[in-house]
Amino acid sequence: MARTSDRRDDAWRVGVLFSHSGFMAIIEETQLRGTLLAIDEINAAGGVNGRELVPVIYDPGSEPVVFGQLAKRLMVDDAISTIFGCYTSSSRKAVIPVVERLNGLLWYPTLYEGFEFSPNVIYTGAAPNQNSVVLSRYLMENFGPRIFFVGSDYIYPRESNRIMAELVRRQGGDVVGEVYVPLRAQRSDFRSAMRLIKAARPDAIFSTVVGDGTVYLYQSYFDAGFDSANMPIASLTTTEAEIRAMGFDVGKGHITAASYFQNIGGSCNERFVSRYQKRYGADEPTNACVEAAYFQVHVFAKALESTNSMATDVLRTMVLGTEYEAPQGAISINETSNHADLWTRIGRVNRCGQFDVVLQSQDVVPADPYMVGAGWGLAAGLT
Repeated sequence: MARTSDRRDDAWRVGVLFSHSGFMAIIEETQLRGTLLAIDEINAAGGVNGRELVPVIYDPGSEPVVFGQLAKRLMVDDAISTIFGCYTSSSRKAVIPVVERLNGLLWYPTLYEGFEFSPNVIYTGAAPNQNSVVLSRYLMENFGPRIFFVGSDYIYPRESNRIMAELVRRQGGDVVGEVYVPLRAQRSDFRSAMRLIKAARPDAIFSTVVGDGTVYLYQSYFDAGFDSANMPIASLTTTEAEIRAMGFDVGKGHITAASYFQNIGGSCNERFVSRYQKRYGADEPTNACVEAAYFQVHVFAKALESTNSMATDVLRTMVLGTEYEAPQGAISINETSNHADLWTRIGRVNRCGQFDVVLQSQDVVPADPYMVGAGWGLAAGLT
């Protein structure tokens, strides 16, 4: 069933597709929260051109095929053209044919494997040149050249590992093992992975495990007696939400590359964190997926204010090139790729379950989803 806020007849209606149930709810529920927080802020300020935003919300239950079915329901039955949603690449790829065929606009707030463009998608999560490039260099310079890969068995991990393997090898490193677990992995599924890691003796582990499996991976690592000070798990997907679920002692010392961490400071971010925790609880952390889900609604509202139209062809023209002061810092929507130009950061988990930033870009990193520019090189401008 859809959840729809009370609305006036002249409201701007938007679709929201994030899982509230299933194995991906651990992170998608936070993206839903970020989306609704932004909508509430916009409505509290008078809406867009005097008209409130009203979300029509469905729960796809972590099932990619259901994402596609609900996207069609939103566009056909609910007559909605703009959808905020999706975490996994499988769910995004289920929705894209729908929005392309019906000329809708999907706002996708999740880092992903890159090498994709759709005129009907605004990609506000990081592309590989905004996270993988820097992470590969950081791991090899600080821990060593031998990297072990462990991932969930679907599109994003296999493609991200392909990219990371190329980056490692171009820098003289070696992938000493690669193993995949089911997308709906249980804790027992990681036992053989721990044995393989112990035998390979890597300098670091690169994880592309997602959902509940992330918690089980790190807990299995901890139970195996490995030391994050010398052989950390490094990830693009492990956020404050998963660290909280696994336990701060389990997460301590591990590494994530992301555009945003709650701990980055700055007045804009502090206001964002304060509002988020006022609504959802003082102990609820923000994360990169929440932040992207949040700022993309504000970017949408800014473009809608100018166009006063939800027509995709009109709205998209105004979205491209839009700049916005997001919690991570000033961002923009790249006019040539439909992707966001974002900040690059590397964080290491501290004993409080937050990430201490150990490296960050001096400015936004232009999106290069096909790695056609300097994408394969070592990123410059880092501090």
